[in-house]
Amino acid sequence: FILPGYFHGGPSRLPMHRAQDLSGCAAAPALNLGDLDLTTDEFILDEVDIHIQANLEDDLVKEALRTGVDLRQYSKQVETELQRIEQASIKDYIKESQNIASLHNQITACDSILERMEGMLSSFQSDLSSISSEIQTLQQQSVSMNLRLKNRQAVRSQLSQLVDELVVPSTMISVILDSPVTEQEFLEQLHELNSKINYAKELSFRETLACSDIQDIVDRLKIKAVSKIREFILQKIYSFRKPMTNYQIPQNTLLKYRFFYQFLLANERTVAKEIRDEYVDTMSKIYFSYFKSYSSRLLKVQYEDVADKDDLMGVEDTPSLKSRNTIFTLGQRGAVLSPAELEGPILIPHTAQRGDSRYPYETLFRSQHYALLDNGCREFLFLSDFFMVAGNSALDLFNSIMGKTLSMFLKNLSTYLSDCYDSIAVFLCIHIILRFRAITVKRNIPALDKYWEGVLELLWPRFELILEMNIQSIRNTDPQKLGVLDTRPHYITRRYAEFSSAVVSINQTFPNERTNALLGQLQVEVENFVLKMAAEFPSRRDQLIFLINNYDMMLGVLMERAADDSKEVEGFQQLLLARTQEFIEEILSPPFGGMIAFVKESEALMEKGQLDKLRNDEARITQLVRGFSSSWKQSVEALSQDVMRSFTNFKNGTSIIQGALTQLIQYYHGFHKVLSQPTFRSLAVRSELINLHHLMVEVKKHKPNF
Repeated sequence: FILPGYFHGGPSRLPMHRAQDLSGCAAAPALNLGDLDLTTDEFILDEVDIHIQANLEDDLVKEALRTGVDLRQYSKQVETELQRIEQASIKDYIKESQNIASLHNQITACDSILERMEGMLSSFQSDLSSISSEIQTLQQQSVSMNLRLKNRQAVRSQLSQLVDELVVPSTMISVILDSPVTEQEFLEQLHELNSKINYAKELSFRETLACSDIQDIVDRLKIKAVSKIREFILQKIYSFRKPMTNYQIPQNTLLKYRFFYQFLLANERTVAKEIRDEYVDTMSKIYFSYFKSYSSRLLKVQYEDVADKDDLMGVEDTPSLKSRNTIFTLGQRGAVLSPAELEGPILIPHTAQRGDSRYPYETLFRSQHYALLDNGCREFLFLSDFFMVAGNSALDLFNSIMGKTLSMFLKNLSTYLSDCYDSIAVFLCIHIILRFRAITVKRNIPALDKYWEGVLELLWPRFELILEMNIQSIRNTDPQKLGVLDTRPHYITRRYAEFSSAVVSINQTFPNERTNALLGQLQVEVENFVLKMAAEFPSRRDQLIFLINNYDMMLGVLMERAADDSKEVEGFQQLLLARTQEFIEEILSPPFGGMIAFVKESEALMEKGQLDKLRNDEARITQLVRGFSSSWKQSVEALSQDVMRSFTNFKNGTSIIQGALTQLIQYYHGFHKVLSQPTFRSLAVRSELINLHHLMVEVKKHKPNF
């Protein structure tokens, strides 16, 4: 048993799967197991087992073992076949030798080409690597160059500005030295010079050496510019002092050159202070002189006949008081508060004197303070603009100019008020100031706020004092010392009505609780006075006529000026209604008193269910029915005439007559109602009652028409 695959003293590691493998085994000398040197290290039994097992699994071996083929014979056949095939293959090779040689040459050529291509690609790879490195280098260089460019541009910009600012052009020098300050070119070059001065200061802080090159010439130009500006502004300020000069014109000129003061303030504060002090001194004197003269001349066109301390509401109506009828009456004086007059042109005293015109104090006060308002607002705006001040600095500068004038105004007002008893004038002055204060608030000019407060602190106490004096005068009035009794409206109540309506109408725009309280006190005293006067009349009828006439008069005057829902109007309406109703009962009583008493008595018993108590009053009822039927027309006619004679206000008299007739119809209607009750239905006299509708028609004929 020969194991194929073992030759040359070692086992074959290739399994015998094909005939070619068997040929290899056949070529090798056969090896018996007995020839194996099992003691050597070359053979490992495990490997032998593995190969044996592998060869036994071969299909050919399996087939040979199955059929019992002699492997040595089979090996020789295989070897012979292989030699034949080898010879055939050699012949094929020889036949194809030229093609093989050509193929070899082509392969060699291809190898050469591929070798060159490999060299070229290696070169390209090397070049690409080099190019990538160069691109990165160029990118870094580009970034670096861009940064250097930006730095150079920044430096160039700063250097350019530095050079521009350091260079003082000849045009600037010639204009600053030779051109008038009013030329536009001078103003432009002054701006440039100011810029160079500020830049030189900035460079000096940085210790830039180049600024020393221009410092001298810049300083000289600054000195020259300051000198010319100082001379120009002082000349304008001095021009204010010339007589009959409208100082607003040079003021407006200065505003065009407000930069001049700004330049001085920035570069020569001593000169700026000199100019400011000179302006303050000049304008302070101008305003004081102007307003002092204007105020004194205004007082020369005031009404000569003014109220004195005895001209009070509760005093006797003397001829001198009658001549001053505007003391308690507003009249046309309230027009001073209208927008047209409040902000109208100021009075010209010498023109008024030539025309022999005279004015109440509040008109002069309005003119004086509107002039102050107009000039004060304009001055404050000028100071804020030209001298560049704001807030408290602006107020301080304004007060340094106007303070003396404002103090004079307050002093003069205090002096005048100490001897003033014209409450209407004082109250109008209060409301003039309230409106002027509102104007300055609207214009956002706080310069006069403190002054307005000072004026009001003088006016309010005086007004309250005069009002309290009038209240006291009415409280102390003795009705028996006021002349002959008369049912017509009393002159004291007329004074009150005129005064109260004036104050109420003025006070509506700027209500004041203190004023309302004082008016309330005054109204109480007047109501008490009217009651005291009414008590002097012997009959209740005359008392009621007096009360109604006075209430009606006061209500009528109040309603002309005050609102319908004001406290004063409502109070007198209630009083008038109550007294009118009482008077109607009073005048109906004489002609119709019996019927009225019977109706009231019957209605009271009806409510209690005791009307039967009057069952035996047939004679009384008969007399009442026949008496009314026979005399009512004459009684109504007499009543109407009597009422119209008693009341000064025809409209009020007519209203009272209508009220009386309406009340009469209501009583007669009540009379009908009582007699229709079961207790009186059997009375024959009921047929003599006048038809109620017929009575109403007849009564309408007696209503007076005015």
